[in-house]
Amino acid sequence: MAKQLIDQAAATLPADKRASVYQSTKATHEKRTKLLFDQFNDPDLLRQRAGEIKQHVIENLDTFLPAVEAKLQANGAQVHWASTGEDACAAVLRIMQARGAKKMVKAKTMVSEEIELAHYLEQHGIEALETDLGEFIVQIDKDHPSHIVRPIIHKNRREIAQSFEREGLGAYNDDPETITRRARQFLRHKYLQADVGLTGANFVSVESGRIVLVTNEGNSRFSLAAPKVHIALVGIEKLVPRDRDLGVLLNLLARSATAQQLTVYTEFIAGPKSATQPDGPEEMHVIFVDNGRTDVLASECREILRCIRCGACLNVCPVYRQASGHAYRSVYPGPVGAVLSPLLAGKKFPELADLPKASSLCGACNEVCPVNIPIPDLLLRLREKGKREGASLAAVGTPPMGAWALLASQPTAWKAALFGGKALNYLPTKLIPVPALRAWEEKRALPEWRGGEFRKWMKQRRQS
Repeated sequence: MAKQLIDQAAATLPADKRASVYQSTKATHEKRTKLLFDQFNDPDLLRQRAGEIKQHVIENLDTFLPAVEAKLQANGAQVHWASTGEDACAAVLRIMQARGAKKMVKAKTMVSEEIELAHYLEQHGIEALETDLGEFIVQIDKDHPSHIVRPIIHKNRREIAQSFEREGLGAYNDDPETITRRARQFLRHKYLQADVGLTGANFVSVESGRIVLVTNEGNSRFSLAAPKVHIALVGIEKLVPRDRDLGVLLNLLARSATAQQLTVYTEFIAGPKSATQPDGPEEMHVIFVDNGRTDVLASECREILRCIRCGACLNVCPVYRQASGHAYRSVYPGPVGAVLSPLLAGKKFPELADLPKASSLCGACNEVCPVNIPIPDLLLRLREKGKREGASLAAVGTPPMGAWALLASQPTAWKAALFGGKALNYLPTKLIPVPALRAWEEKRALPEWRGGEFRKWMKQRRQS
């Protein structure tokens, strides 16, 4: 049986990295659950409400986008539109070249990762420095983030200390406080030297035209304090209709992402600095990025555009916990990435058609999603799309499931299998001459068989 690429990646993942990913995601998920259910009588109702807000946005983008453009312009910001990632990169470069800018400091933004902005600017002689600690470490290691919220979840402090020593940031020292202090010392003067500060946006209010940023390190504030130009890269789906909607979404975002009641820094940016402000950007540019989102909106998986990039689905996913983020071969890993990445790939969908199969369909991702995205349903739709379009990767690993489907659709065979299943409690499965089963059991242990009693129970119930 051919293995999926994500299985192959998981099999080669070092044990210490798997342990790091598993322990971190498990702890965050448990804290998130306790926090939500301790502080809200019905957190699921809150998730439903948040999902309705975001679904309303994506269903009415044709109205909200012109409205937010007008509000941003009234606030003094300049608005740009980018159909593709290449267009977005070119727009950033044009803004910098118009000011003769050569140095940029970047706060964390998934859109910039998606369009490979830093690499593009480097090719054009621009220094684009990541200032989020995790993203900074990824950058100096020429690595890629493996989690939406925690980009270096796959690294330990010893690896980071070695990277800092290699880059001349100090002698080897794996004390977390020392690592943080050295990063701060290195980055502090970079903020002062920068011509441009670039951020993303967690939300943009259509009502007020304000950009909302949530961080825990404060690097976004530093990125906006000294530079004279602020550029915000924003996916077109990041809108909220009203300021009051942020009360729902911000409460859920922090708890879902990092199990905090609220992130340390929550910023509302209305535009460039006013005449009475001593510091801040003199120019503010907002680049709304499509890059395949319109195609997603037109698809049967449009609900994925609700995503607020909290990473809760990654933290609970048993597949992600074993494989880590790099196994997904995309900027967006985990269950959300298994849906979003193939969709954003456009014509390259066949290259990622296996990702929707990287799921047990247990439904945990839907249960924790703060905006109630039906991820399992979307994964099934994409599996069908891969089969319909004949994507070769979509067929990897299908024979066992095909055999199961055949068995489950034949009542007589199904009853016989249920009766015979009890024998598995007493006989080693190695006696069953099925190579695929033997290969599967080399990595797993079957639980005690407990099925096959429902029909008997129902028959007795009817007789009574």
